[in-house]
Amino acid sequence: MLPGLVNGPQTAPRELWGSADYDRLAQRFADVHDEVVRRLEPRPGVRWLDVATGTGAVALRAARVGAQVTGIDIAPGLLAQARASAGALAIRFDEGDAERLPYPDGDFDVVSSVFGAMFAPDHAAVARELARVCRPGGRLGLASWRPSAELTALYRGFGLDPPEGPQPFEWGREEYVDELLGEAFELEHERRTWLLEVEDGEAVWELWSNAAPPFRAMVESLDPGERERFHEAYVAYCERYGAGARVAVPREYLLVLGRRR
Repeated sequence: MLPGLVNGPQTAPRELWGSADYDRLAQRFADVHDEVVRRLEPRPGVRWLDVATGTGAVALRAARVGAQVTGIDIAPGLLAQARASAGALAIRFDEGDAERLPYPDGDFDVVSSVFGAMFAPDHAAVARELARVCRPGGRLGLASWRPSAELTALYRGFGLDPPEGPQPFEWGREEYVDELLGEAFELEHERRTWLLEVEDGEAVWELWSNAAPPFRAMVESLDPGERERFHEAYVAYCERYGAGARVAVPREYLLVLGRRR
């Protein structure tokens, strides 16, 4: 996960990712979770690892159709929520780092990560680990945010970088993913768009500033006057995507599907 906060005080990743109501945001990614799981074709007996599982959305979906699922995340608070949501489902949830997965070589038939492993700082280490734990012929499914020129311009207008830092969004570029994983996997890429549909720009701000840990930490690091100016600019950005009486704010992501060589 993140090494800390780009635009403010450094925070340990396990603390940062437990500092907001992330499950509220994860629920908004339901269509992405559904698509990744569908494309990876879970079935009874498949050994499945979900990396940076968060509150367990992908793990839960795969387990419900009989896959033998392990979810791993660096944030114990998120794992506690995942375990609570799992109830009687037989899912193993482990605390650990995407850069150093605590599993044997080739231990899984399927390896997935949705808006998760992309935030670990050492991309090469993550790529090696994803490949190492996936058996030959096994499958990979990743969803990663693509770089957003519009959001980057908004942040830079306030002298800020994206709160996650610019590096995670490299995972949203096809050529970068090919460099990291192309030797180990046969890869397919699909550019897709996620829509956040809510009442208005203020509702987007409320969700993001309370449920997205890096964004929340960045906002809280600003002095009150700058925070309010940024708030106004962010709401105005979202209002550009008016759809009738609501807004539908788009965010592009890259879906990567692979088969282990």
